[in-house]
Amino acid sequence: MTSIEITSPGVYDGIPEAAYHADPVPGGSLSSSGARKLLPPYCPAIFRYERNHPPAPTKALDLGTAAHKLVLGAGPELVRIDADEWRTKKVKAKVAAVRARGAIPLKPAEYDQVHAMAKALREHPTASALFHPDSGLPEQSLFWQDGLTGIWRRARLDWLRNAGPGRYIVPDYKTCAAADLESLRRTLQSLGYHCQADWYLDGVRALGGPPDAEFVFVCQEKTPPFLVNVIEPDAMAMRIARDRNRQAIETYVECVATGHWPGYGQNVELVSLPRWVEHEYLAEVDE
Repeated sequence: MTSIEITSPGVYDGIPEAAYHADPVPGGSLSSSGARKLLPPYCPAIFRYERNHPPAPTKALDLGTAAHKLVLGAGPELVRIDADEWRTKKVKAKVAAVRARGAIPLKPAEYDQVHAMAKALREHPTASALFHPDSGLPEQSLFWQDGLTGIWRRARLDWLRNAGPGRYIVPDYKTCAAADLESLRRTLQSLGYHCQADWYLDGVRALGGPPDAEFVFVCQEKTPPFLVNVIEPDAMAMRIARDRNRQAIETYVECVATGHWPGYGQNVELVSLPRWVEHEYLAEVDE
């Protein structure tokens, strides 16, 4: 594969996903997922390890990527492997050959599943409008320099909408186990999706996008009937995200400058039980 180097800020089309995740910026850049790994419950040592040891593909990742391909119209080839079990040498060799050329192998049920998901999403009025083929471009890679520290930052947008009248919305597609609001509220916090929203909007604005651009998540369940919910982090969530992202950037700058990527800690830490355990105990004692 031809080596790709990014030395100028901009929006880049056609950068392969693998090249983007390998970080094509000489000297390195920071992504939203990387920034989240610098802060608790993770730490800089985990960030550095995962940067040097990219995780292998998982079945959940394959399904998510396959669904993205069908929804966005861009991504790796999907190959149906006509075998429900992949245990024989012949099938294993076929699966390996598919992966070797950058495609995604799927079992028959998985192949049907992701096609059904894409069909259900196209029937959702808001989601289908956000990803309408005439409204923008899929899989756009953004590279820019942070205004306060000068470090390079990057983001890979599922969809970059064309400029036009009305609200400018940047949508991101997520597959999930449950898309009801309470489940998504927990997911937003646990996976740091609000931090992703703020990070990506920073990139859009830094590269000439509207200052009032908004970010939404199009969330779809992976089980029938493949329900869809479109959510937008509220003002407080975005305020928290902005502070956490700035903390991550400052941590990254310090680690790069010192060459020290600390783990959890060097001393003995005093640890309490979760607050809800304490509250239950005190309620029982007071009865």
